[in-house]
Amino acid sequence: MGDRPEELDELTADLVSIETENPPGNERPCAEYIHEWFTERNIEADLVHEPYEDRPQVAAAVGEGDPTLVLNGHIDVVPAGDRDGWTRDPYGGEIQGSTLYGRGSADMKTGVAVAMLTAADLAEDLESGDLEGSLVVQAVMGEETAEPGTKTLLEQGYDGDYGVVLEPTEMRTATSEKGLAWYEITVEGDPSHASRPDQGSNAILNAEPVLAALQAYDARVRERTHELLGQAYATVTGFEAGTKENVVPEQATLTVDRRFLPDESAEEIDDEVADLLAEVEKEDGVTTDWERTRTYESAEIPADSHLAETLRAHSHEAAGVPDEPWGVTASTDVRNFVNDFGIEAVTWGPGPLDQAHTFDEHTDLDQTATALGVLKRTARDLLE
Repeated sequence: MGDRPEELDELTADLVSIETENPPGNERPCAEYIHEWFTERNIEADLVHEPYEDRPQVAAAVGEGDPTLVLNGHIDVVPAGDRDGWTRDPYGGEIQGSTLYGRGSADMKTGVAVAMLTAADLAEDLESGDLEGSLVVQAVMGEETAEPGTKTLLEQGYDGDYGVVLEPTEMRTATSEKGLAWYEITVEGDPSHASRPDQGSNAILNAEPVLAALQAYDARVRERTHELLGQAYATVTGFEAGTKENVVPEQATLTVDRRFLPDESAEEIDDEVADLLAEVEKEDGVTTDWERTRTYESAEIPADSHLAETLRAHSHEAAGVPDEPWGVTASTDVRNFVNDFGIEAVTWGPGPLDQAHTFDEHTDLDQTATALGVLKRTARDLLE
């Protein structure tokens, strides 16, 4: 284990071994564990039963001065899926060498552990006034399904001047991130028996001009670019139709994943989708309906912000992480800090993003230990 703190191994393994799949939203046991962990260390912590009574989240605070740094991590994980795809127990919390295996090991319970240990390790200096600022740790619910866990804690006053969302970035500091909007488009038809196909109107065939329009739309939005985030996208990710082999389908449903840039908004994209479908109806007589089913807004702060420059410098010094400005193409709860509350916040944490949601998900605890040191040094610089 080398210089890696024994408590880091124990804590990360414990957190991973607590199944918190979402859906359905089993965060309670993990939230209760984290609350008890802070309480045992005489750190003030609250179990917050909002926005949902049966899915609590945790907010812990150390110190009372300014400025305040908020460390944020979500405790829900995506389902493990087919267990036959795993070679290890997804909730075994198994450590081999420096590698921790299990669902949530990368995304993002090691990040939660780093936040918890940072608060515990700095508590004495924060309480004594040797560090003038204060620290808040948020262990939130519902991030995987865009639920308002983080937003609720910020609304209830567990906020600050700076925020770090500890998603896995291999310690690169993201000052911008793409937004995500999911759309469900229903194409109408008229059912009939397949022995009399001309009696009805086949929704699958009616979907052809919709798919063509979406392909052309994707080509257009790919021309929109951001220097840190690359292209925007509009990707068809699902198609469902048909009730029985001998029935001409009355409906077809398409799903679209729209990745958008900080200078775009979900409301503007709604208008684009509505205009696209109105044009299909006008040109091809195809009737459609649509709704936006989930949204993660994009977010951005200046790349040369004090928080970002401090984290970049310490990450580069400790681990050789590239120190140029960077953006993350995934979507995180940093949007709640930046967009809803105007808090200077970044996405930064240990572990590789490409391990998120995979079979045999794993992360490197030696890198996590390095990240713990980086975060503590960054917190000291910000809070002195």
